[in-house]
Amino acid sequence: MNIGKVSETVLKRSILKQIKHRREEVLVGPGVGEDCSVLELKGDEVFVISTDPITGTTQNIGTLAVHITANDISSGGAEVVGIMLTVLLPEGSRESDLKEMMKEMEAVCESLDIEIMGGHTEITAAVNQPVITVTGVGKMSKRHMIKTAGAAPGQEVVMTKWTGLEGTAIIASRKEKELLSKYTMDFVAGAKNFIRNISVVAEAKIARNFGVTSMHDATEGGIFGALWELGEASGVGLEIDLKKIPIKQETIEICEFYDLNPYQLISSGVMLIVTDRANELVEVLKKNNIPAAVIGRITAGNDRIVLNEGEKRFLVPPQSDELYKISI
Repeated sequence: MNIGKVSETVLKRSILKQIKHRREEVLVGPGVGEDCSVLELKGDEVFVISTDPITGTTQNIGTLAVHITANDISSGGAEVVGIMLTVLLPEGSRESDLKEMMKEMEAVCESLDIEIMGGHTEITAAVNQPVITVTGVGKMSKRHMIKTAGAAPGQEVVMTKWTGLEGTAIIASRKEKELLSKYTMDFVAGAKNFIRNISVVAEAKIARNFGVTSMHDATEGGIFGALWELGEASGVGLEIDLKKIPIKQETIEICEFYDLNPYQLISSGVMLIVTDRANELVEVLKKNNIPAAVIGRITAGNDRIVLNEGEKRFLVPPQSDELYKISI
């Protein structure tokens, strides 16, 4: 494809034809010449908007792009209605790759009942690999609004799934040949399949109906970064038991192979939830086939501490994600 905005033929053939799932709230959706989308909401509902780029990997980029934004909106207690896409592709990109990317995103959107409402696609020398920026639009009743800043001393912290979930899947996919020099094909394939668990939409819906006070999904910076952000947003301290943070053996092994800290590895698919009824919430999540554990509590003050068999570590603001220490 040539540099510049994709042609109308490509737009119709490889983008618009792939978008099939619709929602009744969207009055104006994607089309030739349509630069805006129009949504209709009920009187007591509010918009929730979030945007994120996917730049760290090209593997499963369409899947990741949709899930990351859906996770952000869901962590605020909202239902995702639709997404807007900006797709920037490097010179030499093939139309067939663009078509497959759109099919991938549409499949995820259909599974989550999200509509691709519009966007922009361009071939540009400004990038050397595909970059997708997704802006998501959600809706919720004002009374259901949940902020990261809702944690209070005395409450407990629930974590879903396993630390380093997304990073493990990305590394296993991009470094398969290197990993096969030490590990079996089944081991690497299992790690790659972690990508199937990166949505937190289901647990967010359960938590919202349960009546929790704070939710925050773990992304870059891993679980340690997410815990710091939760504490900082709420102006509280934390006391976390490292041994209670769930982690898969695949993550331990792969992080040892590349000398990475799994607790600072990108962890989309993990939700931190703060509640007064932590054990009860864990049981509800498990009944819905969502792994979860109580990993610590909220404290007064500003000390954000991780305890490991008597040793004490103070959390610090998130640094560059461990994923960027290796060439992905």
